[in-house]
Formats: sequence, C-alpha cells, structure tokens
Amino acid sequence: MTAVKESSTIQENKKTVFQECPVTYVMEKIGGYWKPIILFQLLSGKKRYHELKKNIPGISEKVLIQQLKQLETDALIIRDATENIPPVVHYSLTASGHALRPVLYAMAVWAIDEIEMPVSKKLEDFPGDAL
Repeated sequence: MTAVKESSTIQENKKTVFQECPVTYVMEKIGGYWKPIILFQLLSGKKRYHELKKNIPGISEKVLIQQLKQLETDALIIRDATENIPPVVHYSLTASGHALRPVLYAMAVWAIDEIEMPVSKKLEDFPGDAL
C-alpha cells in the first residue's frame, strides 16, 4: 500500500473530523462494502484465505486481497504465515478487531429487523458467540 503523508492537508482535515465525530474514525477503518463482512466472518476464529473466499460469495480475489491488506495495516486482523512452501496463511482478529464484535452484531440485528424479506440465517447461525 502507498505510504500516508502524515503532514498533508487531507490528514489534518481527517484529524479534525475524527475529533468532531468518532463515527468517521470507525468508517475510516471498517467502511466500505467488504471489510465488515470479512471481520464478521473472522468472529468465529481464524480462517484461511480460501475459507474467506468461499464464505463471501461475490468478492473477487483482487478485492479480498486488498481488503485483507488494509485490515492488517489498520491492525484489525493478523496475517499468520508459516515458513512452509507453499506457505500456510491464516487470518484472525486482533484485540481491536475483537472489540468490534458488538458493533458487527448490532449491524446484523439491525439488518434482520429492517429486511422486509425472509433472511436465510437467524442471528444464532452467524459466526461467533451471540451477545
């Protein structure tokens, strides 16, 4: 990923916005379509790349790799690779990633309450422990 220029006007503006509204900080870290879905999948424990790809239909390999790198850079997930050839890579949540559990479950509860069509899964079927 490209290095962030810490002294830029954009970075200064972000700091100001973060102070005014903490939600913007959260959206900076987990915003977008795929990041919350990846984090939600990792609530149940570490997963290999192919498991994530299989459990998140519709995501391209390129986007999954990009999102995993961004989540790792933001210290929300850990990429653990073995020295084997080929390497065995697992992804898991960091402490900060686990701290998002209530947020992710709140999103799921809200969605289930809002969706006007039948949902194929109940909240109890989602990864991780129910709150």
